Amino acid sequence: MGSVVVVGSYNQDHVWVSDELPQPGATRSGRYLSGPGGKGFNQAVACARSEVVTAFLVALGDDAAAQHARSLATGFGIDLVDEVHGDIATGSAGIFVDGRGRNVIVVAPGANAALSTRFIDAEAARIRAAAVTLAQLEVDRDAIFRALCIAREAGRRTLLNPAPADAPVDEALLGLADLVTPNETEFAALCLRILGEHISADEVASTPSADLHALCRRLHRGSVVITLGSAGCFVSHADAAAFHDAVASYRIAAIKATAIDTTGAGDAFNGALAAELARVPGLPLAAAIRYASAYAGLSTEQRGAALAMPTRPQAEARLAN
Repeated sequence: MGSVVVVGSYNQDHVWVSDELPQPGATRSGRYLSGPGGKGFNQAVACARSEVVTAFLVALGDDAAAQHARSLATGFGIDLVDEVHGDIATGSAGIFVDGRGRNVIVVAPGANAALSTRFIDAEAARIRAAAVTLAQLEVDRDAIFRALCIAREAGRRTLLNPAPADAPVDEALLGLADLVTPNETEFAALCLRILGEHISADEVASTPSADLHALCRRLHRGSVVITLGSAGCFVSHADAAAFHDAVASYRIAAIKATAIDTTGAGDAFNGALAAELARVPGLPLAAAIRYASAYAGLSTEQRGAALAMPTRPQAEARLAN
C-alpha cells in the first residue's frame, strides 16, 4: 500500500443554510455553522478516512484558524506540514446552501495564495516517497507546478483537480498530471481557456461520448475523468493501459445517494480516488472511480465539507448495496 501527498488549501468555512439561495438584494433567514474546509484539507481528510497514509502540505496564518487546522489534522491522522505566514490570515470561505443541497461559495485565499516553491522544495522527499500526489488550484500555481514536477520526476502518479473553475490553468501545468479530474463547469472552463471551444457546462453530461472523448484528447495528453454529479463520470484515456483499464473511454453511473449538501462532494471524490489508486497498485481506474463515487455520494448525505467525509467501511457498504 502506498501513501498520498495532498498539496493544497485550508479554509475556515462559514456556512449559511436556508430553504432558498437569496437573489441579489434579497434577505433570507437561515442557520449558521462554521467548520474546516478548503479543497486541499477536504481531500486530505477523504484520503485519510479511506485508510491511506496521508500528508498535507499547506500554508497557514499564525491565528486561531491555523491552530484549529493542526488539531483537526491530528485527529484525522493526517501529517499536516505547514508553511506559516504570520502577516496573512488563514484562508476562509463563505458557503451558502439551499434546501436541495445546492451551494454557492466565495473563497478568500489568505495564506493559501502564499504557498511557496521554496517550501515545496523543502518537502520534496515526502513527495518522492508518496505513491500519489494530489493537487488543486486554491493555492499558488507555481507551488502546484513544482510539486507535480517533483512527483513526475520520481515516477510517481500525479492527479490534478483543476478547481475552482476560475483558477489559472495552462497546458504546461496540465501536462504534469497523469490524471485530470474536472467537473462539468471546470471542464467547460478548460475547453475555453486551452482549446478556445465554447461549451455549456449544463450540456457536458448529455454530449455524446465520442465527442467528449475527442475534446479530452485535444485538451490533455494523459487521462481525464469528468465528474457529472447525478450523471456519474466520463473517462477518457490517451493510454488506457497506464491506468489498467481495458478501453479508451467509458461512462460510469453514479452511486445512489440522498443529497442534502453537495459542499465538498468533488473533494470527497478526488481524495477517495487518490487513496484508492495509492492503496491498490495495479487497480483499474474504473474500480477506483466506483469507490470514489460511493464515497462522494455518502459525503452529500451530511452537512458540511471536511467533517462530512465518511469512513472507508461506510463507502464499501454503500458499494455492496
